[in-house]
Formats: sequence, structure tokens, C-alpha cells
Amino acid sequence: MSAGQKLRQLLARPEIIVIPGVYDCLGAKLAEQSGFEVVATSGFGIAASTLGVPDYGLITASEMLYSVGRIAQSISVPLIADLDTGYGNALNVMRTVKDAVQLGLAGMLLEDQEWPKKCGHFEGKRVIPLAEHAGKIRAAVEARGDSGLVIIARTDARAPLGLEEAIARGRAYIAAGADILFVEAPQSVEELKAIAAAFPNVPLVANIVEGGKTPQISAAELQQLGFKIAFFPVTALLAVTKVMTACFAHLKAQGSTANYSELVDFHDFQALIGVPQYLQIEKKFAAENYTPISDKI
Repeated sequence: MSAGQKLRQLLARPEIIVIPGVYDCLGAKLAEQSGFEVVATSGFGIAASTLGVPDYGLITASEMLYSVGRIAQSISVPLIADLDTGYGNALNVMRTVKDAVQLGLAGMLLEDQEWPKKCGHFEGKRVIPLAEHAGKIRAAVEARGDSGLVIIARTDARAPLGLEEAIARGRAYIAAGADILFVEAPQSVEELKAIAAAFPNVPLVANIVEGGKTPQISAAELQQLGFKIAFFPVTALLAVTKVMTACFAHLKAQGSTANYSELVDFHDFQALIGVPQYLQIEKKFAAENYTPISDKI
């Protein structure tokens, strides 16, 4: 069963799916260990952690695919990847989709911003024509073949063109073959309700960015409104930044971490990344365990 087919099985269940955003393999492994059944990459997080820059379209297609491919290989649960605009026109989207399938991704986000894009909760976003993005969605559906890759159509039209246009685009993208609809950055609970009312039979995404434009409501409340997926794309990034800042401040002030209690035990960390298993494999194939083939005959 492909990763996409696994994700489709989870989507068929009645309850909402809470999906944390990650930006590296360690975060993905921690999310899986915490019991999350699906993980998603954060383009914002990958830009910040890889280049130390804002989500302004500065990550190239090859850089993004390299990052999400490694993350997909580090976990056993389905991974949804933020693949921005598909990095070009319909032809570029088809190549991006084929790469996504080869990397073992379960799903991908495809948004209708102009390139270079911006974080969905930044100011100054611009979108391409509705018909152009609908064509890119059709191209993505064709390129995935029978892989089961889940196509999530995202529209950023709410900010520059209003909610009515965002809903119209959502209808067009679903008609083009997208599996899930993601209307980015609705600005009130009333807008969330309007989106849910407009798409009663379509799986919907709510993107909860702490400090962003979308209301900070719980997954249970989102499910009551009619949403299927609750993304928390930058939660881990913000948490890690706070903890790391405090750790470095303590080290700078004290010159030691001897009395700093906010550290994971080193042996527990080794277990998380599989050191015991690697030691066993290393011993299995060590030189002292080698037996020449001629001695076995």
C-alpha cells in the first residue's frame, strides 16, 4: 500500500486529523513517536531552518524536494509536503508531482500564489488567474497516475481578492480534481463557517498559525464546523526557538549546563535516533565475524 493510499484510509475515518508541521527528520520522528498518524512539512519551517530566511519563495524546488524526501524516509507514517506553487507552470507541476511520488510522499499542497510566493499569513500576497491554477491541478492529477498521491489545493485569494473569490476558486479546484481544499488565512470564525457551508462534502483544511490571521480554535471546534484536517505548521518551530533561546542564554550567562534541567537525557536521545539498532548492525557485519566462503564449503 502506498503512502497516499494510507493517507486516504485515514481521511475516510469520521474524526478530524490533527497534523503537526515539521521541518526536519528529528521533528518528524518526534511527531511519530508522540502518536501522530500523519505529519506535514512546513515550508516556512524549512526556509527558516535551512537558510535562516523568511518564507518568501527563496527555497528552490530541488532544495525543497531534497528536504521533504529525507523526512519521508525517516518515518513510517504518511507525510504531506508543502510544495508551494509546484515551482512553475503545469509542466513544472507535473515534474514536481512525479518527484513527489518517487520520494514516497502521501500528499502535497499546491497553492495559487504568484511566484515567488509568501507565507500565507504575510502581507502582500498575489495570486495567479483561477483558470491557470485549475490547469495546474488537472496536470497534478494526471501526473500522479495510480499512485494515490493526495492533492491538496490551496488558495491564497482571501487576502487580495476576498472570501467570495476564495470560495469560487475552491469550487474550481475541486472540479479540476483536487482531493482536499485549503482556503488559507480566513480571518474569523464566521469565515470558517462560511467555507464549511460552501463545501459540505469536501475535505477541508484549517491552518492554525499561532499569531497568524486564522482564529486560534481547537481541532474539536474545527470538526464541529465541518473541517477534516487541522494543520499546526509552525508550532514546533516556535516551541524549539523558545527553548533553544533559553538554553543558549543560560549557557552564555553560566558558562555551563550543569544546572540546566531542560535537556533530554543523552541516552534517551540515542534511543530516539536508533543508536542501539545501528550498533547491532555494525557488530553483525564486523570484520571479526567474517567467515570466508571457502571455509563454509
